[in-house]
Amino acid sequence: MSEIDDLVAKIVQQIGDNGSASTTASQSTTTTNEKELKRNDYPLYSKHPELVRSPSGKALKDITLDNVINNNIKSNDLRITPDTLRLQGEVASDAGRDAIQRNFKRAAELTSIPDARLLEMYNALRPYRSTKAELLAISSELKDKYNAPVNAGWFAEAADYYESRKKLKGDN
Repeated sequence: MSEIDDLVAKIVQQIGDNGSASTTASQSTTTTNEKELKRNDYPLYSKHPELVRSPSGKALKDITLDNVINNNIKSNDLRITPDTLRLQGEVASDAGRDAIQRNFKRAAELTSIPDARLLEMYNALRPYRSTKAELLAISSELKDKYNAPVNAGWFAEAADYYESRKKLKGDN
């Protein structure tokens, strides 16, 4: 079983590295990391497995094939948490990768948005798909409903940019 457990650990690591969205923010755990992480703390799953938790609070060591087979691990347990994304951002920042750190911050905000709604929002960003008012409404929703100010600013900026470039619905 060790070979299978290693495979599951690699899958969990890849999921953590890719930053898939979670459907519920209220399930995420809060880390109690007292020191800021540095570049040599990468990868978190092997250097600090105690900091990596599932959205339901399961420890990384609990994500095994046996627990999957016994239905103790659900698909939601294989999603990344906002805390893990923020921690990855700390590592990236210390490595001088500020753009990646900002991406992790934006991704952490997005974990609270249901997958279907998130896809709708991103489809709304495609040229000629939305009016300025629709993009600004999504910006307000992100800010007010999902507490996602970074992403809200992104949508507001897109609304202005699309207006200036004639990329809004009805401009084509």
